[in-house]
Amino acid sequence: MLLIIVIVNYCDCTCATDKRCIFVITAMEWIMPLGIRMLLIAHEPGRSEMATSLDTVETFGTTPFNYELGELCRKGDITALIAKFLPPLYSLVFIVGLLGNVLVVVILIKYRRLRIMTNIYLLNLAISDLLFLFTLPFWIHYVMWSDWVFGHGMCKVISGFYFTGLYGEIFFIILLTIDRYLAIVHAVFALRARTVTFGVITSIVTWGLAVLAALPEFIFQETENVLQGSYCNPVYPEDGAQSWKHFYALRINILVLALPLLVMAICYTGIIKTLLRCPNKKKYKAIRLIFVIMVVFFIFWTPYNLALLLYTFQATLFGYDCKQSKDLDLALLVTQVIAYSHCCVNPVIYAFVGERFRKYLHHFFHRHVLVYLSKYIPFLPSEKLERTSSVSPSTAEPELSIVF
Repeated sequence: MLLIIVIVNYCDCTCATDKRCIFVITAMEWIMPLGIRMLLIAHEPGRSEMATSLDTVETFGTTPFNYELGELCRKGDITALIAKFLPPLYSLVFIVGLLGNVLVVVILIKYRRLRIMTNIYLLNLAISDLLFLFTLPFWIHYVMWSDWVFGHGMCKVISGFYFTGLYGEIFFIILLTIDRYLAIVHAVFALRARTVTFGVITSIVTWGLAVLAALPEFIFQETENVLQGSYCNPVYPEDGAQSWKHFYALRINILVLALPLLVMAICYTGIIKTLLRCPNKKKYKAIRLIFVIMVVFFIFWTPYNLALLLYTFQATLFGYDCKQSKDLDLALLVTQVIAYSHCCVNPVIYAFVGERFRKYLHHFFHRHVLVYLSKYIPFLPSEKLERTSSVSPSTAEPELSIVF
């Protein structure tokens, strides 16, 4: 989404309202989290606190600014708030998400639970989250130093990985939903279709679709030397800036919110109807889990997507209002942190709720963590821990999903 920052050249004028002033406009698209880009604005010593509304100028690069196109809006209070709270929040997302998703990958690989389709999808979901999380330290460094020091190639790669991980997460959630639907509603067909080969093929296709959805970031992302640093920004054709901004918002809303919610609504409705006809005592536990998954997804992603739409089309819907623009900035930043925290929740609602997964996790924790700590912490019963850790989960148990 286009965020236009106006920088005043004070060489020829003394006030921002002087029409003789020359403004330098830096247009940044949605290649990194908006909050990180606003942090760059807050930390850049050569930039002022003044910004135009989103659509006052539709050009890229450096160009004179026509003051009559839009009213300047000071956003120093917003950028100061972002500079204070956003880095620790994204650091927390990185640490928690990294820990949870690495545990999922380790458990799946260590205990050889990759001989069924569900666990293949679960592994790829964790890898998608890790790919997304991998990019956060680069953006945080970019914020702290207001300078992209990683080169032109890494600018394209990190931006592409950021969105590939995001879309991959959503697409594998969709696959897990369809997989559950087939396993419960069409159990006979699922016995033939839910094979390792089919799981691998669909995973490869899904990664291809995620890369395709993120292709604009791989293509248009460029490095530019602006003011006192190098910037990693998209460079679009001048006549297509507005269209690309709208395309971004619609792409996110369709692929990240509308499509997965539609698939969940259809599949989970069928699953609930089937479970209600079964005498299984555990059906209500499964139904509760379904509702948790849908409610969590809705709560995490819907506010961000609505804020993104309002942010993108605010000029068309509401006109130019400084206070409203600042409110939308803040709303988008808060909802974005919530949305991206979903990668921390995925291991919990898709893996940790499973009884088998918790069994493997308990064994792993005793064998590789507590036994090690008992060597340095006197009150831990090392002999008992060693006996417990020597009893590993049976390799002869049926090859079932670790989730159900």
